[in-house]
Amino acid sequence: MIGHKLREFVDRVMDHHAIDDEDVKILQRDIFADEVTTRDSVDVLIALERAVPQACDAFADFLVALVVDFAVWDNRPTGVIDRDKAHWLMTSLAAGEGPTPTARRIAFEIVREAERCDEALIGFAMQKGFAKLAGFDQRRVMLAS
Repeated sequence: MIGHKLREFVDRVMDHHAIDDEDVKILQRDIFADEVTTRDSVDVLIALERAVPQACDAFADFLVALVVDFAVWDNRPTGVIDRDKAHWLMTSLAAGEGPTPTARRIAFEIVREAERCDEALIGFAMQKGFAKLAGFDQRRVMLAS
């Protein structure tokens, strides 16, 4: 279940077909400053990123930071991406026609940030072409895991 403020934000963005810098400021200052981040709110923002044809770079940066912080540090067990979290993340990030560039970036950053990570998410993040697009060295990510 998502909060009322986030629901109104999604409705407004879908009407305008774009996310700009002001929208990101609203997310940071008005919505996520007051709301607890949940899987549902993360899923909504990932789906919104996929559904909106025009999104500014600041939204991608905000979304990556939000999802990494939530998945790795705010959600128990802290610092660990277990099988349950990995399955949820892969399902959400790959929905529709597959992962967007931002979704790929989220997967890589989670693998890099987590102290331990389920091998399914590591494999997802390392799929052919993902690492090359994101500019990551697979050996470095695997060693960090």
